[in-house]
Amino acid sequence: TQNLTHRYGEVLALDRVDLSIPPGRVGLVGANGAGKTTLIRNLLGMLRPESGQMEVLGMPVSGESLGIRSLVGYMPEGDCLPLDQTAADFVGYAAELAGLPTDAARRRSSEILFLVGLHEERFRYLGDFSTGMFQRVKLAQAIVHDPQVAFLDEPASGLDPEGREHMLDLILRLSEFGISVVFSSHILSDIEETCDWVVMLDGGRVIRSGPIGDLGLAE
Repeated sequence: TQNLTHRYGEVLALDRVDLSIPPGRVGLVGANGAGKTTLIRNLLGMLRPESGQMEVLGMPVSGESLGIRSLVGYMPEGDCLPLDQTAADFVGYAAELAGLPTDAARRRSSEILFLVGLHEERFRYLGDFSTGMFQRVKLAQAIVHDPQVAFLDEPASGLDPEGREHMLDLILRLSEFGISVVFSSHILSDIEETCDWVVMLDGGRVIRSGPIGDLGLAE
């Protein structure tokens, strides 16, 4: 991003953000309202900034938002899943939306649900899922098409300690499949445990950015 500014009415959500981040596991950390979700949605082309420039995977967001979305995955923070569908059907549908043929999408859905620990539950309706299972389905639909980058907005939100550790372990495993991660959280310890690079936001501004070791956070 270069000079990225976004407002909601009179509220300044992003304030002239200049940011460059590498491949790998990148954490966006800041309190609620710091600008993490707004930054992600701008990078996905879901919001239009007041000013500034953005590129994702070398492509300008202003003209290539649909092309970018075909190469990335997005796990939103809020509840967004159809409760009357099974996990297998929904994740398979997400794979088809990404361009996979129906048979390949079904196979890929089964593989990804196995990866996130929901193989036994894949034919249950989403409305019967616990919060932890719900979060894992949201992660599955974000990575079912093997994206280059996965944007994960508060993926461990609302989880108990066991569920949180499982989610963080899954995020660590994404690098085994060549998927870079941009992972937002208001909990610094989650970022320390999973990420190589950190971006700290406060009041819509970047206050620190760099490798976790260089910023002294890992200690």
